[in-house]
Amino acid sequence: MSDQPQSERFKAEMPEIPGVAGGPGARQPLNANPAVLLVAGLLGVLLICFLGYRLLGRPKHAEAPSAPAPPQLEVPAPAADPSAALPRATAAAPDVATVAEMAKPWTTKDFFFANRLTDRNIPALLVRLPTGSAAQPEGYWAFAMSAPFGNCQLEYLSDMEKLKTDYDFRGAKHPMVGNPCSRTVFDPLKMASVPGDVWVRGAVVQGSDLRPPLSIEIKIAAKSIQAVRME
Repeated sequence: MSDQPQSERFKAEMPEIPGVAGGPGARQPLNANPAVLLVAGLLGVLLICFLGYRLLGRPKHAEAPSAPAPPQLEVPAPAADPSAALPRATAAAPDVATVAEMAKPWTTKDFFFANRLTDRNIPALLVRLPTGSAAQPEGYWAFAMSAPFGNCQLEYLSDMEKLKTDYDFRGAKHPMVGNPCSRTVFDPLKMASVPGDVWVRGAVVQGSDLRPPLSIEIKIAAKSIQAVRME
């Protein structure tokens, strides 16, 4: 028989549990496993990357499509002003035509005569007469297209039918000059006297105008026709 007390001999032995202290109620801290920590860290990194991808890759609100641009209408360029190409007779540059281009009788050439005082462009007309030489000033008549009195513009009439219908002038054998406001007709082949005892071309053969159109003096320089002075 053992001398150990009976209560101690029959005391149950508590099984030892790994990680638990031998004393009752005492616990041992869990030993950290490096493999577990590594896996947990990788999972955390993957989770952060996934969430970041979802946030950054989320499509932005689609912008409203812009309205289509209105069709571009092609605006035609303004027609060129035919008067821009007309010669302009000035004191420094009086040439308005050449003898060659005015060789045929009743050929006409529009030009501008620059007023020496105001520099205003005065519409004028050069006419090749059937009389005289093309190389002499007497073979031409130049005059201002503005009527001497009033605001009417004269017109060169080579259409005999227009002379009959618009001016009631019959029997014309060659072109005339007319004032549509007064229905006055001027004959380029006839001369008339004006105050100052000056003879000018374009006598009135019908109508009430007081005098012929304002004449422009013509000179020939080599092969050029020059308008040098207005009466």
